Amino acid sequence: MTIKRSLLFFLLFLGLSSSVFSQILEPVKWKSEIEKISDTEYNLKYIAEIDEHWHFYSQTSLDTTGLGPIATEFTFLDQDGNYELIGDTKESESIQIFEEAFDMEVLYFEETATFEQKIKVLNPEIKEIKAEVFFQVCDNEKCLQPEVKEFTTLLSGEKAQEEVVAIDERSKELSKALDINVTGWNKFEKQTVEEQSNLSIFFLGFLGGLIALLTPCVFPMIPLTVSFFTKSASDPKKGLFNSILYGFFIFLIYVLLSIPFHLLDSLDPGILNNISTNVTLNIIFFIIFIAFAFSFFGYYELTLPQSWSAAMDSKANKIGGFIGIFFMALTLAIVSFSCTGPILGTLLGSSLTADGGAMQLTMGMSGFGLALALPFTLFAMFPKWLNSLPKSGGWLNTVKVVLGFIELALALKFLSNADLVEHWGILKREIFIGIWIIIGIGLALYLFGKIKFPHDSPLQKLSKGRITTGILVVSFIIYLIPGLSNTKYANLKLLSGFPPPLTYSLYEKTEEFTITKSLEEGIALAKSLDKPIMLDFTGWACVNCRKMEEQVWTDDKVKETLVNDYVIISLYVDDKELLPESEQFQYLRPNGSVKKIKTIGDKWGTLQTINFQNNSQPYYVLVDHDMELLNTTNAFEPDDKAYYQWLQKGLDNFKK
Repeated sequence: MTIKRSLLFFLLFLGLSSSVFSQILEPVKWKSEIEKISDTEYNLKYIAEIDEHWHFYSQTSLDTTGLGPIATEFTFLDQDGNYELIGDTKESESIQIFEEAFDMEVLYFEETATFEQKIKVLNPEIKEIKAEVFFQVCDNEKCLQPEVKEFTTLLSGEKAQEEVVAIDERSKELSKALDINVTGWNKFEKQTVEEQSNLSIFFLGFLGGLIALLTPCVFPMIPLTVSFFTKSASDPKKGLFNSILYGFFIFLIYVLLSIPFHLLDSLDPGILNNISTNVTLNIIFFIIFIAFAFSFFGYYELTLPQSWSAAMDSKANKIGGFIGIFFMALTLAIVSFSCTGPILGTLLGSSLTADGGAMQLTMGMSGFGLALALPFTLFAMFPKWLNSLPKSGGWLNTVKVVLGFIELALALKFLSNADLVEHWGILKREIFIGIWIIIGIGLALYLFGKIKFPHDSPLQKLSKGRITTGILVVSFIIYLIPGLSNTKYANLKLLSGFPPPLTYSLYEKTEEFTITKSLEEGIALAKSLDKPIMLDFTGWACVNCRKMEEQVWTDDKVKETLVNDYVIISLYVDDKELLPESEQFQYLRPNGSVKKIKTIGDKWGTLQTINFQNNSQPYYVLVDHDMELLNTTNAFEPDDKAYYQWLQKGLDNFKK
């Protein structure tokens, strides 16, 4: 795909991301048919029904520039010795029209399209023909990501199981049980949960970009690159324009890196949650972060293949112009990977383990790219500012080593996620905090010059920056120490969501809340106690869930209300514990696809999606014993007063 085409698809895709990534758009419905011509020849038909305002493209492309839409393409599988194609795949009449989005004449289908392919059977034992169609759907404003639809067509003419999914009676009954028939929506508007932390993720990404600027891989490049653009251009205005374009391409490259995660998110709204709580993936992240940390310490260098940067640099020199500047920006991204990679890894990990998924990753990448790009533009606009930049030196390596200690601490979070989800019990809260204290002591010793790493230059005296940072680190260690105790001071509210929850402890804890992890038991308990129910959709690896439990639920008024007046049913959507075999089943989604319900998390995550059209956590629902709503649904609400008022309103409605 050409660079221009990449940019075009990015702009189309960006228009879509803010509104539909949490939905599953399926504007084209496919079916297959077969006609028997003779004992060995058949005519396969693939028929597409297209929703209003949508269209997809012909197999024939009028595009001569490489910038046009993706043409439809059929692939027929397992042909060898089984059957052969007779001629090409024919299609029904398409519409030729000038499409402004691509600035060219295109051929596409609206409402319906039919494709036919004749085949000759060579193997009399063959029973079915498998095929795939690769296509892209667009409307007048946007294009969806290209899709692959698979077909299995039986030569007998019967419908294949892939097209009419057979769900057994047991699965049907268990699927019905997931619909808990919540009523009362007419009294309370269904709350659309907005991701409240997108802006904070953007600023965290921006902060990460600023930190990356201070690393040895990036900082020395600023004056060199700015000087190249301002001095090599014949016109100062052109040099400034090229610098701005260079900065824009840096920003764009990092945003584009997040696009594949949107493709995953659009296939299944819960897929990123499943990825983020995947034990294997969390262990891999843990190992990667440890590797990044020791790379920052200077024991080895993690870089992308040198041939990549050489190839990009060569293209930049040969092509020139806008595309050449793009390749220069891409070269910077590749060359600086040994310093930016660990920071980007942190951003990726924290976004996937948060509830906003792909959109938060895009916001974080946008902030990171913007921070990295700004200096190249600003110093080109105000070249005298270059004189105020500090000189490169040993302080750059100090920044890298400090980041190494931070990477070590963050690595522990991923191991903790895996431990929580699998209930191994190897990283209880006090052990987690104890290791953080040890890492903090190591960092303090480094800052005060007591230990050194391979690339450190001789330390003549402690700088003010080292002393100040060292004092802050020691203060943080002191703050952590009560977290090792079994006192009320063990709740480190500033770190809520990072260490394991207070209940995951070496000490025996007495549960004050009336709380259960079983929906059936919770409803029965609420009836016996004549109390309302709070459905708590949560997750073992959910950071915002821990923040709510440790910062809001511990407020005196909130805690008193929850303890005395509610039965809490906590449903963990990321719990990987397998359901008993008799309770595992297949759930048929409205779009015709099948989801296998194997784990406790599968069950509760699907129940949340079915009944509340929402898959973010935390998510709170107040209901009575008959599943009638008592208030609007609620999500991450850091304001304890607002949360208390929400609980009280639900309680008042229950008493009425």
